[in-house]
Formats: sequence, structure tokens, C-alpha cells
Amino acid sequence: MKILLVEDDLPTATVLSEVLTAEYYTVELARDGQDGLALASLSSFDLILLDLLIPKLNGIELCRQLRAQGIQKPILLLTAKHQSADVVKGLDAGADDYVTKPYDIPELLARIRALLRRGQTKLTPSLLSWEHLCVDTISAEVTYQGQVVSLSPKEYSLLGLFLRHPQRVFSRSEIIDRLWSIDATPSEGAVTNLIKDLRHKLKTVGMSTELLETVYGLGYRLKTPSKAQNVPQFPQQEQLQPSKRQRAIAAIHKTLERYQHTFTPRLTILEQTAQALHQQQLSSEFRRKAELEAHKLAGTLGSFGYVAGSKLAQAIEHLLIKKEALTSKDALQLSQLVKQLKQLLSQSPQPLSIEKFESSQLPLVLAINNESFTNQLKNEAASWSLQIELATNWESELEKFSQPPQAILFNFKEQKSIQKSLNLLKKIKQQFPHTPIVVVAEQDNFSQRVAVARLGVQGFLTQPTTMEVFQVITHFLPPSPKSAAKVMILDDDPVMLDMLSNLLQPWGLTVKTLQNPQKFWEELISTTPDLLMIDLEMPTYSGIDLCRVVRQDPHWVNLPILVVTAHTDIQSIQQVFAAGADDFISKPVVGTELITRVISRLDRVRAQQTLIT
Repeated sequence: MKILLVEDDLPTATVLSEVLTAEYYTVELARDGQDGLALASLSSFDLILLDLLIPKLNGIELCRQLRAQGIQKPILLLTAKHQSADVVKGLDAGADDYVTKPYDIPELLARIRALLRRGQTKLTPSLLSWEHLCVDTISAEVTYQGQVVSLSPKEYSLLGLFLRHPQRVFSRSEIIDRLWSIDATPSEGAVTNLIKDLRHKLKTVGMSTELLETVYGLGYRLKTPSKAQNVPQFPQQEQLQPSKRQRAIAAIHKTLERYQHTFTPRLTILEQTAQALHQQQLSSEFRRKAELEAHKLAGTLGSFGYVAGSKLAQAIEHLLIKKEALTSKDALQLSQLVKQLKQLLSQSPQPLSIEKFESSQLPLVLAINNESFTNQLKNEAASWSLQIELATNWESELEKFSQPPQAILFNFKEQKSIQKSLNLLKKIKQQFPHTPIVVVAEQDNFSQRVAVARLGVQGFLTQPTTMEVFQVITHFLPPSPKSAAKVMILDDDPVMLDMLSNLLQPWGLTVKTLQNPQKFWEELISTTPDLLMIDLEMPTYSGIDLCRVVRQDPHWVNLPILVVTAHTDIQSIQQVFAAGADDFISKPVVGTELITRVISRLDRVRAQQTLIT
């Protein structure tokens, strides 16, 4: 798939290009808004990724002109956190989503994948297959009869192109347009060689059937597979293969080394700004220049491993964009911030780890006390759509996990005193009161069963097999929805929107978030959700107002509505239900409770629809 990246900051653009290329995307770079508009008009892109602050034509105006020209491909904005007003303008101008700087690379990739799925007229399956050949579009893994096939990015893109369009004939020029960037000028012979290479690699792993057929005078087409084949289904893995992750990490680190020196001149400008402010000689033009340099650093440093540096640069930018004149107190604060930033940049950045690229979409199960048994479980976890992690010291290791555990596996060690194990189990239960806990014991001791049951633990197993453990865990986890459902969430707090979205998406739900209540009706009609989640307290229109509006329209009278609120007193809850809500979720939101309520409500609606039909 082709992505147009519009970014004037070369280090940031290069890092993003390396990351996206490692993920098998073809990337075209434009350094300003006018070039971005020209490229988007000349060539077909699957997604447009653009910064808000770009020269010649800013991101908001570029969005408007793209939509005015009828270009409807997904647009993802890159913006600083404080630009909430600009984000609203960007979304109103036609952008589909935004990511705040400094952004987390795995999150950015997840949002890109979500927009690409949304931008297709038909939902692309996560597994493409042709006879015994399988392509996992999430992990970018290609297998033939379970054996991994190592393909280059171009070969992978070529294979995906034909598998997604099984009936279509592609000419060599069309393949060049799909797989190469505009500045590349390969001959049609390059396509012929690419197809030969793909055929050769497939034959190397034992694939004797010809995948592609030549349509003389026109191009190439996917051959119709022989019928009545029982194609084995191999377990999908939600992670990149280690070798691919390592290649991605290596490519990014190489880029970081290449552009890390660009921080120095920007830091010099900020130092000069602080000095000029102390001397009361800071001109508005130089102040504006320093503000832009701070903005660039705020958006870039996090991607380079300096997360704290991004925050310092943001603080500098906030100070410089004050409308009032800067004072001597501001000069002192600016000098301190610049000094801290300079000291931080003199240190080595936090390295990007392979674990950062592992998917956080699978439910996390935390295993405590038994390393050997946990390793057995980890080997089989993917086939059960679970992620198993060991915590030898759970209190100090919780921060290293990207999500809270959705189940806990506690090993009752016989060599420890029973009371010590029970005390530890009690602490865990107090910290995770709503998380299912399964105890694994070496002996079946009735008094232990009673003691564990009194703590409110959900499961007790004695010397179980790995299958028995997974069966019990999946029994206690919230059920997955039977088919994809759309959930629309309205909340004026972007942090809450992100949290709720991240909790629901791993369960196969398509989530649409909205921060501005004034755009509610328009988004409701365009999204047509299967379930609506609304915050109770919002500016302009409250959750009560919106519940009543929805229930006034016959088309939405049966739409499930869940209200999220910190007010759980009797009067507030009565108002929620009187306005037409079906249920409420109290803040702070508990992940397992939220998922259970949402999915059970969706299942109930499906059951009612089945009875009606």
C-alpha cells in the first residue's frame, strides 16, 4: 500500500519513512503542502500522513483542498498535544484521525492500520490464502504449508496485490504505479524480474502450482486455485516475526544516528533566544523562529528516544507562544529549560526495544511464581489469542507492561509457607479486585481451596495441563463479539477517549471516537454505530441531552446507549435511565467491567434481532 507523507522536518520524515518501509508500505515524501497537494492529485495513495505545521500550505488548508478535489483517502494528522483547537479545525477540514507528538511508533502504526481498513470499501481479511499459501496481513508473515517464506518488501507487496484482487489483470505499468514511488523510474523489465523472483521463492519452499498466469498483451493475473482443496489453517500470530522486528529496529537506529546531530543547531537557537531575552533584545521574528524550532524538537525528540526531551521542548514552546510580553522571570525559566534540555541531549537516548513492536492487542495474562510452566504457556499462547508474561516480582514489574492484566495466574509454591502465599495472593487481589485470578497448586489440598475461595479467587487447578489452564482463563475472560461491531464513544477528554478505545479495540470492535459534542449528530449518522457510549458531563451538550435527542428519532430508538459517569448517586443514575440510557459505567473505568458490559449488551441486541427476523 502507498502512503503519502507530508513533513518538512527531514529527520522526522526519514524516521517515519524507515518505519513505514519496514512495515512493507511504499512511502512518497513531500516537504511542503504544495508538493503534497500536487503528489496527491497526480497519484493514487491509500493514506495521507501529514504534519499540521508545514510550509507553503499548512495541514488544515491541505486537508480542505484535498477534500474539495474529491480525494477521499484517509488523512492522518501529526500534531502537538496543545493544539486542540487546530485538531478540531483539521478534523472539520476533512482529516480522519490525528496522533499527538511525541507519538509512540507502535500506536502510530496501529492507527495507520485502522485507517487503511476503514478506507477500503471491503474489509480486508487478516488472513489471505491461495491453496496452501497463507499471508497474515497483520504480522506480514507468509507461509506455505506452515513453512515461513522469506520475501522482500516488493515481493510481499506484489503477492498481496494479487491476493486482494484475485480477478483483476494488472499491467506492468499498473504494478509499477502500485509498488514504486514516483521518484523511482523502474523499467517494465523490473516487474518481470520481480515476478520471476517471487515464483522462484515459492518453488523453493515446495510450491509446485503456478500462482500467477500471464495474460498476453495485458499483464498478469492470479490463477484460479484447483477446487476441493482442504487448506490447513495455521495459528495466526499477532506479532512481527523476530527477524522482521530486528530489521525494523536496525533501520530506525541507523536513521537516528544519521540525524541526531541536527539537534545541536536547534538547541543553539534556543540558547540564543534565552540570551537575547535576558538582554531584552529578543525580536518578534527571532522569537517566532525559536518557537518553531521548539515545536520541531517537541515532535521529534520522542521518536529519537528522548521522551523527556519532548516534554521540555513543549514547555519551551508553551512559554514562547505567550501572547503577552516575556518578562525577566520568563527569561530565567527559559534558560533553565534550555539548560535541562541541553544536559538531556548530551546523554544517550533510550534505545528502541524489540518489545515495543510486539502487539499489545492480545489480552495480557500475568503469571506469578513459576517460570518453567510460564514458558510452556507462552509457546502456546498465540493459538489461544492470549499474551502470557512472567512477573517474578509483580509489584516492581507492573510498569513494564503496556496494558493492565486481564487475568492473573498465581502458582501456589509448596516450598513457601502457606500463609506467605495467601498474604501475597491477598495483596494481588486487593490491587486487582476485578481481575480474574486462577491459582495453580502442586497438591489438591481442601484447606487451601477454602482459603483461596475466601479471598474471592475465581479458579483453582491442581497440576493442570497447559490446555486446562487456557480453557479456564478464556472461560473467565469477557467473550469476544461474534462479529465486528461498531462502537461510537463521545467524551470531551481525549485521554479518556484513547483509554476507552484501547480497551475495546482488542476485542474485535471498530471504535469511532468523538471529542466535540456539537458534531455528535453528524457523526452518529455517518458512523451508524451498533452501540453508543457517552460521557455524562460535557461542555455545550450533556450526556443527558444527547440521550434524549437519540431517543426522539425512531431510527435510533433501539440503539444501545451506555453512559460513562463519575456521579453514581441515586438521583444522577435515575436521570441517566430516564433520558433513555440502557446502562451506565462508573469512573474510574475498570477494563474487564467495561468490556463485559459492552459485549453483553451487543450480544443481547443480536439475540433480539435474531428473534425478530
